Amino acid sequence: MIKPDFTQPVPDDFGTIHFVGIGGSGMSGIAKIFLGMGHRVTGSDLRDTGNVATLRELGATVHIGHDASHLGNPDTVVVTSALWPTNPEYLLAKERGIPVIHRSQALAYLTSKNRVVAVAGAHGKTTSTGMIVTALLNLGASPSFVNGGVIAQLNTSAAKGDSDLFVIEADESDGSFLHYQTAAALITNVDADHLDHYGSEDAFEREFAKFAAAASEFVVINADDPGATRVTRLLQHPRVMTFGFDSKADFRISDVDASGAEVTFNVSYLGQDLAGELTLPGEHNAVNAVGALAVLVGLGFEPKQALTAIGAFRGTERRFELHGEERGVRVYDDFAHHPTEVAAALTAARAVVGAGRLVTVFQPHLYSRTRLMHAEFAEALALSDQVVVLDIYAAREDPEPGVTGQLVSDSFKNQMQVHYVENWDDAPAVAAKLASAGDFIITMGCGDVYRMVPQLLEALET
Repeated sequence: MIKPDFTQPVPDDFGTIHFVGIGGSGMSGIAKIFLGMGHRVTGSDLRDTGNVATLRELGATVHIGHDASHLGNPDTVVVTSALWPTNPEYLLAKERGIPVIHRSQALAYLTSKNRVVAVAGAHGKTTSTGMIVTALLNLGASPSFVNGGVIAQLNTSAAKGDSDLFVIEADESDGSFLHYQTAAALITNVDADHLDHYGSEDAFEREFAKFAAAASEFVVINADDPGATRVTRLLQHPRVMTFGFDSKADFRISDVDASGAEVTFNVSYLGQDLAGELTLPGEHNAVNAVGALAVLVGLGFEPKQALTAIGAFRGTERRFELHGEERGVRVYDDFAHHPTEVAAALTAARAVVGAGRLVTVFQPHLYSRTRLMHAEFAEALALSDQVVVLDIYAAREDPEPGVTGQLVSDSFKNQMQVHYVENWDDAPAVAAKLASAGDFIITMGCGDVYRMVPQLLEALET
């Protein structure tokens, strides 16, 4: 993992831009907007993904693999924190004195003349951002946006709009969410994460307080989450709106029915009682929707119309996404990679599967997170009927001795419920044998576990 150098001056004109890791959800969205502005864009990524294909169609030159020869002669290089310090394109750019800009700096440049709505939080960012963007479009606004995932009905994660609004998913993992000129800040929750970067839960929460305090217009923050509540106490912002089940929340949620494939709920706000409905499962999505509602009201939209507009949201890529069905078994994929997210996703899936069983194929993400939270992961995953645990997706970290996916599997109270499969190629057959007609298989994690979906469907055929 590289440490971003935020002291690097941002060019007045980015010129030709090379993105190292261009296929990532955030990076590809930023690259897309620069392409739309007329910039020449090149880049590299480890895999030839759908994001890469879309960028090529728009005119970008994208190389597969990281090699110094892929750098070319750009005026600016954009990187993510997830790069290794030994990345040859990064090193050559530094050697040649080419400005190397963190992706958050590039996004801050794009948003600098706009009224920025920034969504941050340990969970729910991508969904909440998608809800706000979808609702704004349905309400007749034309926002620019960069989201961390593809918004289903828009088939894109980023676009340039005609209004002054710019909605972004703000990444807290490396502190880069502090670099935007934010007008409206939404904090979905402050569940402890990324402690490898922050060092302590207290430091993590203080950064969220800085993020909220910098919002020039208003802050929307979860009233139920303990971490968010502690952040709220640190704030002296003149306009803070809270949302949640708490009786003192400004936007109070009640009467949630998350017993099926859709969720209904009520919201009380300033004496008004509003009925909400989503074509998505899960109580957590009702909470996300009410946070989005508070943002829209803060921006000046009428509450009832705003809630109806949010109801048109159809989800985002890699959030309980159905990929296919074989011999009566449906195969889904979900991005959940923190115990709280895993529990929320599996609770929602349980409501949808009905009498069927849940078979979860889980890929832990990061050695540090697995070491710190293996027991919590086991407890959350136990909401499944059967669990296949893979080895760890390292991402930006070096291996830690003794830290493997087996830490998670060994933490299960019921060892008959879990199967640690170290070899990727063996996992599809194991999962397929555990599933019967009417069951769901769910791949889960924010690494590359989604790539197993075709193999799972093939294994189910045999």
